[in-house]
Amino acid sequence: MAVIEAQNIQKSFGEFKAVKGVDFQVPEGTCVGLLGPNGAGKTTTMRMIMGLSALTAGSLKVFGVPVDKVGRSEKMRIGLVPQEDNLDPDLSVRQNLEIYGSYFGLEKSYIKERADSLLDFMQLSEKEDNRVNHLSGGMKRRLIIARALIADPEFVILDEPTTGLDPQARVLIWKSLLKLKEQGKTLLLTTHYMDEAQRLCDNIVIVDGGKVLDEGSPKELISKHVKNNVFEVQKPIPADLEKSDIDHEDIGDSVLYYVNDPEKVQGLLGKNATYMQRVSNLEDVFLRLTGHKLRE
Repeated sequence: MAVIEAQNIQKSFGEFKAVKGVDFQVPEGTCVGLLGPNGAGKTTTMRMIMGLSALTAGSLKVFGVPVDKVGRSEKMRIGLVPQEDNLDPDLSVRQNLEIYGSYFGLEKSYIKERADSLLDFMQLSEKEDNRVNHLSGGMKRRLIIARALIADPEFVILDEPTTGLDPQARVLIWKSLLKLKEQGKTLLLTTHYMDEAQRLCDNIVIVDGGKVLDEGSPKELISKHVKNNVFEVQKPIPADLEKSDIDHEDIGDSVLYYVNDPEKVQGLLGKNATYMQRVSNLEDVFLRLTGHKLRE
C-alpha cells in the first residue's frame, strides 16, 4: 500500500508556478526523500501533503484518502517534523512532549510512558527538566522529532530535519531515523543534503524548479546517470584525455570524468595532471540532470 500517492500535483501562487506537475509514491515501510536545492518546490509539496496548502491541480491521497478529505483518524497516524523550530520556549523538554500529547486526547499515563521512552530514544533524558531555550540546536531538533512521535504515528514527515546542524548533531539524528525505519515506520523527508538522502532513503525523488527530474534508489540513480567512479581533473586537461570519448561534465575550472573502470582514465592522465578520484554520489547525479550543483 502507498501511504502517499501524488499524481500531477501542481501549486501556483498567482503567476508563479512553485510545483509543476509532480508524481511520486511513498510505499508503506519505506523512506522516500525529496532531494533538491532551496526553492525547488520541496516544502510546498510537503505543505500540500500536510493539508496546509491547497492543490492548484492534480490528485494527492494520504492513506488512500484525498488530501482535502483527510480527517482526525488519518492525522492521528501522521507525525510532523517542520523545518522551523516551533517548540514552546517557556516549557521544559518534558512539558513540550506531554502537552503536545494531550492534543491527541491520549491518556495521561500513556503520554508519560511515551515521553519517557522518547526522551531515552532521542538521548534527551538528562535534559527533561531544562527549558527549551537552554538546549543546543541539535537537541532542539531531536526534541521536535520526539514530539512528532508522541502518538506513535505510522507515517512521519520530516522537512529538512538537519538543516543548520553540525556534523555530529546530524549523525545523531540519522541514527534515530534509521532506528525508526527498523521499527517499520514510513518516512518522507525533504533535504538538500546529498549524504543524508543517500544514507537514509530507499527511494529518492530528485526535484528542481518544481519538477521531478528522476526517481529511484540511490544505487539506481548513480548507475543510470553516472558511473561508479569520478575523476575531477583540473584544467588544462591532458590532450589524450580531452580527445577521448569518456563521459564527462565540464564544471568550469575542471572536468568530471565518469567511468566504471578507473584504469580507463588513469592511462590518459599523463605525469603532470592534477586530479582527484572518488566514488560517484548523488551530487554527481544532480549535476548531470540539472547542470548545477545541489547547493547553488
